[in-house]
Amino acid sequence: MARRNPFDDIEEFFDRLNSQFEGQGGFDQEAFGMGGTSRMSIDLADRDGEFVVTADAPGFGKEEIDVRVTGRRLTIEAERTESSEDESETYLRSERRSESLHRTVQLPEPVEEEDVSATYKNGVLTITLPKQDPETGGKSIEIE
Repeated sequence: MARRNPFDDIEEFFDRLNSQFEGQGGFDQEAFGMGGTSRMSIDLADRDGEFVVTADAPGFGKEEIDVRVTGRRLTIEAERTESSEDESETYLRSERRSESLHRTVQLPEPVEEEDVSATYKNGVLTITLPKQDPETGGKSIEIE
């Protein structure tokens, strides 16, 4: 039996807390010094021999997105920083904006990590995760 990750409970707690504030205009994380991290919207589809995850990440470049698969956990992170400067004779104005998205998904079944692929087009990230064949999955242990 697999052990449950205690950090999943913490993440679930913050997701519920955030959803409670959504009806009241949202929880302004930046006002509390928590940065501009937002939860990424995803779809997880089970298509025969693979899972397909579709995630919205508008405005990011593909080099700003990191996708990782570890065991049965898929993690997607996107981060970007923008800055602009406006100079005139009497003042200098410099504005910076940082935005990040993060999402971790527990997959229902093991996947072939080496065969995972991802595409990014028009702000939509599509990740294809081939399921691990139950007959060949895992590692065979030789008995001495």
